[in-house]
Amino acid sequence: MFLIYRDEAAFVDAPPTPEVFQQMLAAHLAWQESVDAGGGKILAGEALTDTTTATTVRPQADADPIITDGPFAETKEALGGFYTVEAEDLDQALAFAKTLPTNGCVEVRPVMPTRG
Repeated sequence: MFLIYRDEAAFVDAPPTPEVFQQMLAAHLAWQESVDAGGGKILAGEALTDTTTATTVRPQADADPIITDGPFAETKEALGGFYTVEAEDLDQALAFAKTLPTNGCVEVRPVMPTRG
């Protein structure tokens, strides 16, 4: 899983123009094609709305969960989207991640198998 983090304040304070947004989408589509051409496979991917739309549910040992507005933690960078990518190994996954068009960082983590 590629978790894409970015400086959310910069994006919210100065949202991209429609033209810049289309360029961003085109860059992501080109990246997806390069993953396919490189022998990988995009299994899923989505952009997320900003953290002002988030709600956090925090379980409590002996009480109802606490529900709060906003993200789980206060950070400068926020999770902005993700891709689930099938790759041969970590080296190939990192090669794909290095070329992902983002002005933030990409966290690469294996997905834990939970099905038979």
